[in-house]
Amino acid sequence: MAVVQAGAPMVVEAIDTRPKPRQAADSIVVSGLSREDLVRLTAQGFQIETQTLGRIAAQIVRLRVPQGTSLTQARQAVQVVDARATTDLDHFYYLDEGMGTCTGAECQATALVSWSAARATQCGPTPLIGMIDTSINLDHDALKGQAIEIVARPAPHADASLPEHGTAIAALLVGRPGSSTPGLLPEAKLIAVDAFYRDGGTADRTDVMSLVSAIEALAERGVRVINLSLSGPANAVLQNAIKAAQAEGIVIIAAAGNNGASAEPAYPAAYPGVIAITAVDQDLNVYRRATQGAYIDLAGPGVNVWTASVQGSGALKTGTSYAVPFVSAAAGLLLASNPQLDPEAVQARLEQHTRDLGEPGWDPTYGYGLIHMAGLCAPPASLAPVATTQTPPLAFPFEKQTLGMP
Repeated sequence: MAVVQAGAPMVVEAIDTRPKPRQAADSIVVSGLSREDLVRLTAQGFQIETQTLGRIAAQIVRLRVPQGTSLTQARQAVQVVDARATTDLDHFYYLDEGMGTCTGAECQATALVSWSAARATQCGPTPLIGMIDTSINLDHDALKGQAIEIVARPAPHADASLPEHGTAIAALLVGRPGSSTPGLLPEAKLIAVDAFYRDGGTADRTDVMSLVSAIEALAERGVRVINLSLSGPANAVLQNAIKAAQAEGIVIIAAAGNNGASAEPAYPAAYPGVIAITAVDQDLNVYRRATQGAYIDLAGPGVNVWTASVQGSGALKTGTSYAVPFVSAAAGLLLASNPQLDPEAVQARLEQHTRDLGEPGWDPTYGYGLIHMAGLCAPPASLAPVATTQTPPLAFPFEKQTLGMP
């Protein structure tokens, strides 16, 4: 139970309790099929809805299943055609945000991670940073004149995403100096993919095909870091695309999820090699709704973080979504002075630059601790994690991926 001290700001959260669907009811996603395989499936009544370009991983196809066929039967039919193909449900992924209110200097987050604007400019040319999120309001005062390239939504949908979340994340990363919400890497170029859409008014969401297409688009443009302030279920097709991007040298940083301490692991954060970020408040306590577990790597400020808002100059935001940009920026600074580092080396260096929280060493609540951005440009002494008193167990996707998330 949280303790409120006298004179401390009151934090109030508004939680959307409306149900969010876990996957599409009438489609599946498949990778590794040949043209002949697709001909056989269409002859059985499957319809090809869309497909990726297959530039960094095997081409992925979204298939609408024949009427009267269950999703399980549809996946079995694909395996009969080609047992080597990877097939999964057409899962949905949501933004990891909550809501909070706070006033005063105690709501400043950059001091928690020892960030310095002057120090950030001394690391060298910042690599291209990518983000997959909602649309962005480029007319916001914090983003005017900043080097931001917007990539259109990978697939058309009737209802466009709302710009609130994407604008907030973009401002944390590259917000204009001198604005009311300056960013951590204001000199960096940001390439943003709007991969989200509205799902009938419940929430902004994305899907496997949109995520994979967005990852491919960012890889083509040469980004070194991808910010994923989103989460959802384990999906074998998405995992293959994540692995392909990592093989291209891309560091992927994702939100740990806001489903509660005992919830199932959130993906893509829980995939091997993806840096999973939890959120802490100004008192260095973990965000009360943050998901915990074996996959947690690092923590960042994520409770009452001041950033851009489409409703005005700025607002306070809460959720593991908002902790991710702090680690994405740290990875950008590290690669600015050490561009030769691969994703594994970047993760190891980031684990060296933490403030240990919770139990000594790694723990399932805070991972290796709160990211510490000072000194990231210094030459590495070694690539071993700073905290080695406990080794986290590996996190694997669930065998039964049809179970609903809490």
